[in-house]
Amino acid sequence: MDIKNQFSKPQLINDAKTLPASDISINGDWNWVRQQEDTLKFDPGIAANYYESTLAPWMSFPPLETDKQCELVVIGGGLLGASTALHLAEAGIDTVLLEKNTVGSGASGRNGGQLTPGLARWEAESMLEHLPEDEARRLWRFTSAEAMSLIDDIASRYQLQLDRQYGHLTAAVHPGHMNALVQAADARKFLGDSQVTVLGNYQLQEHIHSDIYYGGVLDECGGQIHSLALNRGLIYGFMHNGGCVHEHSEVIKIEETPAGTRVHTASGVITATRGVVIAVHDATHALLNQNNATTLPFYTYVGVTSPIDGGHQTLLPTGKPVYDTQLQIDYYRPVRNQRLLFGGQGTGMRWDNNRTVDYLTSRLRTVFSQREDIELDFAWSGTTDLTLNGATDCRKSGLNSQIYSVHGWSGHGVAQTVRIGKAITDDITGRNDDFRMLTSIKHTSLLLGRQLAPVAIPLAKTLLGISAKLTPGKMISF
Repeated sequence: MDIKNQFSKPQLINDAKTLPASDISINGDWNWVRQQEDTLKFDPGIAANYYESTLAPWMSFPPLETDKQCELVVIGGGLLGASTALHLAEAGIDTVLLEKNTVGSGASGRNGGQLTPGLARWEAESMLEHLPEDEARRLWRFTSAEAMSLIDDIASRYQLQLDRQYGHLTAAVHPGHMNALVQAADARKFLGDSQVTVLGNYQLQEHIHSDIYYGGVLDECGGQIHSLALNRGLIYGFMHNGGCVHEHSEVIKIEETPAGTRVHTASGVITATRGVVIAVHDATHALLNQNNATTLPFYTYVGVTSPIDGGHQTLLPTGKPVYDTQLQIDYYRPVRNQRLLFGGQGTGMRWDNNRTVDYLTSRLRTVFSQREDIELDFAWSGTTDLTLNGATDCRKSGLNSQIYSVHGWSGHGVAQTVRIGKAITDDITGRNDDFRMLTSIKHTSLLLGRQLAPVAIPLAKTLLGISAKLTPGKMISF
């Protein structure tokens, strides 16, 4: 295939279209689209999810079918891989990106599209608890203002359409949760971040027309974005700078040799003279033959409604995305053509589409009890992973310390993922030691953690649920 003839920016369209999916199933994750009014039907031939169906058809890339050499290989075409590849190419480093499916087909193109500060579930208080004040201040700035501004800089540099909006809300489902939100805001102000405003119940209702909340906070640092458009936009920038992408090229082995690191796929081998970046969720430890896994996989679910009668402003007047503070958080935001995106849950075993649609619809109608007419047009599942301490696990290893890996996102971190991609490049080029700062965070290894996830996650949720019922004023979010 002539890639140059396919080379184009991702282009957003006004509303979702029913298009053939670029991938019918991604590692077991499924996609659901309403076929007819009042008829719920799962059809794997429909566009992968709302994000893909609001983008014009885009370029594809051929699989690796030969042996070649380059300076750096990036494994994974999600946000981390795409950001790393882009920044490497901008630095003049000969880089090849390998993706086992298609660009953005995993968690990066299937998430909620919310931009929030912090390092996965590590927020300002956690950083102050675990790090000296100056390091906590630096890490918070890295994962908040720097992460958000980097996305805006890239969008401006390559003139990308990303449906970028600013600000987000955290809504308290119990009055006691306001104490925790105030403490979190205080920690951020202590670290030099004054972009959080505490809202009382009446103030919050100016943003959310729901009667289930007791107040919240408005965070001007966060926001929302079309995450698949961002992912494809990063790849566009990478290609613009001479990068090379191979889709449908799953890496099956990595070996270090005197000539460089050899990356094997089923039909080709790339020798990387300067190193490898592993930007995938679930294959890192297997590829490196490591037994110190620090993450558990879990599954999450997202849906998008039909156009809201009267417009989404009747529910979210200011258009700000929302997280709540319940154990299993709800998150939602307005998207194109007066629709709402709504997501939540984290399970150890993947739910089917019927259970998911029922769950998300019930939560929608709980939040907006005045609107029994709200229906889902799209729903899908996604796979992510989490660490015990809630922070992303960043590593630098290999015989020559030139193998980089990052995992443990806990379902958070669109902006931070992009920022860490730049940090990896800066480490390779010797520009700064931001990535070393990330690798200094300690993590606990989980013996058989990935195999035990179907049992461990439900057990943890049950115990947390009991704790939440015993002390309902204590904020515990999963």
